[in-house]
Amino acid sequence: MDQSETDQAIPMVLHSRSGGIVTLTLNRAAQFNALSEQMMDALQAALDAVAQDTTVRVVVLAAEGRAFCAGHDLKQMRATSELDYYQTLFTQCSKLMLTIQQLPQPVIARVQGIATAAGCQLVAMCDLAVASSAARFAVSGINLGLFCATPSVALSRNVSRKQALEMLLTGDFIDAQTAMARGLINRVVAPEQLDAEIAHLTASILTKPAVAVAMGKQLFYQQLEMGIDAAYQLAGQTMACNMMDPAAQEGVQAFIEKRAPLW
Repeated sequence: MDQSETDQAIPMVLHSRSGGIVTLTLNRAAQFNALSEQMMDALQAALDAVAQDTTVRVVVLAAEGRAFCAGHDLKQMRATSELDYYQTLFTQCSKLMLTIQQLPQPVIARVQGIATAAGCQLVAMCDLAVASSAARFAVSGINLGLFCATPSVALSRNVSRKQALEMLLTGDFIDAQTAMARGLINRVVAPEQLDAEIAHLTASILTKPAVAVAMGKQLFYQQLEMGIDAAYQLAGQTMACNMMDPAAQEGVQAFIEKRAPLW
């Protein structure tokens, strides 16, 4: 079996499950988990399957090796210099990123190493992100003459305009502490504490009703793109529907009765 056949035999994305938590792990460490067409296809299929599984409560997006994700596969991109190809490629990537946001379950990025260009975009599109203190982040396409246009969409919805543009125009790396201060990630821990911190975060989410989490996630992203009047209208309607759900009825009654809710 030659190297290409060996590579094809190894799953692009590893899938593991513990209770209601599914972990999807990018599995091309030697290629820094680059988002090749094949990697994006594999991750898209895994996310689509999770979206249909109501027993999954939280998704953790992880990666093997030193890098979380180094962005697009530049060798693959360079091999086909055609506009139609590039348009199809970036449409594929945008669909993948939007799938993460549209998933009913929260998605937590487990960032153990560098996340660059579309890899940084991947972190930004996850609902939450916990990073090792060894992680670093950059939207570095500009260093190659390619402005990170699609990553800028996710980045600018996480950090302020001037901070986003500084990263986009310089291509410089920022460390994990800076990324947290700017709002790109939620928490920074020592590398050996990464899994424990994610376990703590997922445990908290798992104690909440799935219907409220899914409804809240959908509302959160929808209202961000609206004017304030429309946002309040949608939020009010969402809360009214949420309040009619048995889980909310039980939660409020339990609060009144000063007991733990029976979910």
